[in-house]
Amino acid sequence: MGRATRTGEIEAARATTGADSFVEKINRHRLASLVAILVLIVGVALGGFYFARSTKTINSVAILPFVNGSQNPNAEYLSDGLTESVISSLSQLPNLKVMSRSAVFRYKGQNVDPQEIGRRLGVGAVLTGTVDQIGDSLVIKTELIDVSDGSQLWGEQYNRKISDLITVQQEISWKISKKLLLRLTGEEEKRMTKHYTENTEAYQLYLKGRYFWNKRDKESLDSGIKLFEEAIRIDPGYALAYSGMADSYALLADIGAVAPLDAMPRAKAAAERAIELDNELAEGYTSLGFVKLAYDWNWPAAERDFKRAIELNPNYATAHQWYASYLLQMGRFDDATEEIKRAQQLDPLSLIINANKGYYLYFARQYDAAIEQYRKTLEINPGFGVGRFYLAEAYVQKKMYAEAIAEFQKLITSPADDLKTSAALGYAYAQSGRREEAQRILTEMMELSKNRYVSPLYIATVHTGLGDQDQAIEWLYKAYDARHPGLVLIKVDPMFDSLRGATRFQELLRRFDR
Repeated sequence: MGRATRTGEIEAARATTGADSFVEKINRHRLASLVAILVLIVGVALGGFYFARSTKTINSVAILPFVNGSQNPNAEYLSDGLTESVISSLSQLPNLKVMSRSAVFRYKGQNVDPQEIGRRLGVGAVLTGTVDQIGDSLVIKTELIDVSDGSQLWGEQYNRKISDLITVQQEISWKISKKLLLRLTGEEEKRMTKHYTENTEAYQLYLKGRYFWNKRDKESLDSGIKLFEEAIRIDPGYALAYSGMADSYALLADIGAVAPLDAMPRAKAAAERAIELDNELAEGYTSLGFVKLAYDWNWPAAERDFKRAIELNPNYATAHQWYASYLLQMGRFDDATEEIKRAQQLDPLSLIINANKGYYLYFARQYDAAIEQYRKTLEINPGFGVGRFYLAEAYVQKKMYAEAIAEFQKLITSPADDLKTSAALGYAYAQSGRREEAQRILTEMMELSKNRYVSPLYIATVHTGLGDQDQAIEWLYKAYDARHPGLVLIKVDPMFDSLRGATRFQELLRRFDR
């Protein structure tokens, strides 16, 4: 499952130095009110063009990162946080396509025309804005631009004292009721303006935790868990923090850093707690669906959770991404491809989603198309390790062994810290005829397993490459007992095609459906 894990708004969290001093200046209720104001301001604009324009319908929007006009690092965190909150809130509108945070924050600090950004992202409108902090006053400027012709759909400047934020919120709430309630149900309005926490410190910790989650290595995930735990300590009712904790534990198991039997029950408990606190939290259902897919192997329940998440938030790219992973593992390649396309439409520049699009082609044995997609992904970011790993796997299936080995070697800085890549390299060595080097990797893994957790799946991978069918299947059974999250992919992974004729391998596949 690590091969299909997320990206979307979970890159949020580039909190800047000096944020703590800002938090001390503005109490938790004031920042929550400010977030609400910005959501409502954008709601007024969207109400004006989305629901009321008679000549043209615009049903997609990108909220570009608000610019810190004062150049104050404290206000930098404010502008970033408000942008993220507006994106999250507007994403609750089922008929409005809202670009994800990762899609728009790539343009932060870049001198690119907003109309051009809108064209690149394929949206009908773009919202830009600035936030200036002057003493205890804030100046918020917003402008909504029609991407088709560059015209201004709406623009306004708000000059307010921080102490007047609650009064301003009431004023804007009145405006939003006149503009949006013509089409929005009461439930949709409630979702759009919802606050997941009223505590600014907890919110900041959550954003930082998600930032570390997106780094996807053991050290960062451990740091993220501590941040989520601290956010929960401050606000025990913070459902999003529980969802973040669930995702962190699940990914630790997924990358083989922690035994699944240790990490996944914690992930499941955190996801279930998130839903207990908020049974309309799309992130919570997505987290729980991942656990049911990758650990419980409860296919119907996993699909229900993913569908529920998408129902609650159709703009949540990660839910579409992980549902696509479910469809892939069920062998529904066409459906998986369509679902990952939906995720890509919401987050066209997401590295993991673009890489996964190629991965589904790989599982469908369309290796040339997969390689082309991986190369496109690496053009966005040549340093994206997951994309390079996937590319190397496709090279192996094309018998381009020299290229595959070179790509795997680029990724390994310490074999003991990247066992998944080491195992794939061992497989490539074996397939290319360099059996001694493959055997050396296998021996190192066996020695390492005496002192720490090493996934049996990785050992099985090298045995498969060496053609040791009995040993490979034996270790796959051990991986089943260990509940390795990625094991279910053997149902479709071409790496294990040489084992498919074996009776014991077929029996193992049948176990997944019991």
